[in-house]
Amino acid sequence: MFYAQVTTKVGGLLINYQLTGKTAVVTGGSKGLGKAISSTLAASGAAVIINYANNSEAAAQTAQEIKKNGGLAFPIKGDVTDEPDAVRMIEEAEQAVGRTVDILINNATGPQPELSIEESTWADYEDQLRFFVKAPLLAAKAVLPGMKKNGWGRIITIGSEVVQLGTPNFANYVTAKSAQLGMTRSWANELGAAGITVNLVNPGFIPVERHGIVDSNVYHDYVNSVPLRKMGDPQDVADTVAFLASDGAQFITGQSISVNGGKTFGV
Repeated sequence: MFYAQVTTKVGGLLINYQLTGKTAVVTGGSKGLGKAISSTLAASGAAVIINYANNSEAAAQTAQEIKKNGGLAFPIKGDVTDEPDAVRMIEEAEQAVGRTVDILINNATGPQPELSIEESTWADYEDQLRFFVKAPLLAAKAVLPGMKKNGWGRIITIGSEVVQLGTPNFANYVTAKSAQLGMTRSWANELGAAGITVNLVNPGFIPVERHGIVDSNVYHDYVNSVPLRKMGDPQDVADTVAFLASDGAQFITGQSISVNGGKTFGV
């Protein structure tokens, strides 16, 4: 990836999507979608904090790749579902870069077991809510003082198309992801006057490391259900996130944006 200013022309006007001078925190930023997002934000000029929970090797490798290509990246360990650890992680991020956090990408996830209603317990639902509601709340509370002081901020949460699909035997996950939609809209209304936008990006099924080997029948069935007739790539999600983080998206907030080739439409 070539690191340079990102611009595009719209109606003859040169629109600048550069993030130089901004600091971004990507939770779960070392692998899968998080890695693509971290790399793309760095490519756009942001200093990127690659948050990880356990895999220091993967985080270090992602940071090394970014630095090799001329970007700024700092791997920082932290359990974003634990309040003291989440606060410490943000404090370390600000110390590492020397300024407050401007962009927060809520991407971290944990195990996602597929369970029928009969198999499910309340604990199974709570596990998903910890990652997809509690963690974004803790991180947002930690970065908001700096964003409000600067009068500028971006909070972008990675959701899922399952909210619209209502995937069966997966209600623990679908319920938690659904909660992110209401949270995004409420936060957007609350924080807009402070110059902070809040948006939700909903990827389709994009196989990454945690999915392992995907059965060819599953792969082809999914592709055939997508209007664009192809599987998405982590870069598709990363590009959308980078746009929403930029000044080019300064008038977009409270939105739920599907990145899935048209498989679903707006909520």
